[in-house]
Amino acid sequence: MKPTSIPMQPEKQHQSIRLFENDLLERLSHVHPITPLLMWAPIAAWLIWRSLATYQLPAAPVAAIALAGAFIWTLSEYCLHRFLFHFTAKSRLGKWLLFLFHGIHHEFPKDKTRLVMPPAGAIPIMAALYLLFGLVIPQPWIQPFCGGFIIGYLVYDYIHYSTHHFPMRNRLAKYLKHYHLKHHYSGEGGRYGVSSPVWDWVFGTDPSRD
Repeated sequence: MKPTSIPMQPEKQHQSIRLFENDLLERLSHVHPITPLLMWAPIAAWLIWRSLATYQLPAAPVAAIALAGAFIWTLSEYCLHRFLFHFTAKSRLGKWLLFLFHGIHHEFPKDKTRLVMPPAGAIPIMAALYLLFGLVIPQPWIQPFCGGFIIGYLVYDYIHYSTHHFPMRNRLAKYLKHYHLKHHYSGEGGRYGVSSPVWDWVFGTDPSRD
């Protein structure tokens, strides 16, 4: 289906824009912020429960592997944001896809219904990562690992949403909010981590630490 052209930013950044001429595709491009929680939290809980109840893995290693999965999410978040969402496309189709997945967020950062990733984008990315992890993590340990990974993703999604829509007054929350908003508005580039700045520090993409 032919998409509409990329428009200029409106005066109010919370306004939305139409992406598709087709009404169904347009509706699918809008996601209520609660959708990821309702969709992914039961899957994460099921994976962890399955590792305990079906595979009867010890609780302590399951918790440790789940925490490892959540930690690896922060690296995945960084890599996806830096190398995929901020990839410089040359073709018209590539530029459109990048705008659809992430560029629209930079044009309209307070659009509440396009701030969390739509299931149509999240599902294939999660499926690809599950297959990738399955190459190095054996069953049944991939169950709690992916459960923790999904929890890490949910934490990211709601930290990201909060940085754009809530005051975030405690010290850590305020730091994360300011850190991410500098990614949008400072013009310096970098700062690809949202739930954590750690990988920006590791890979030298936090301009304030140069």
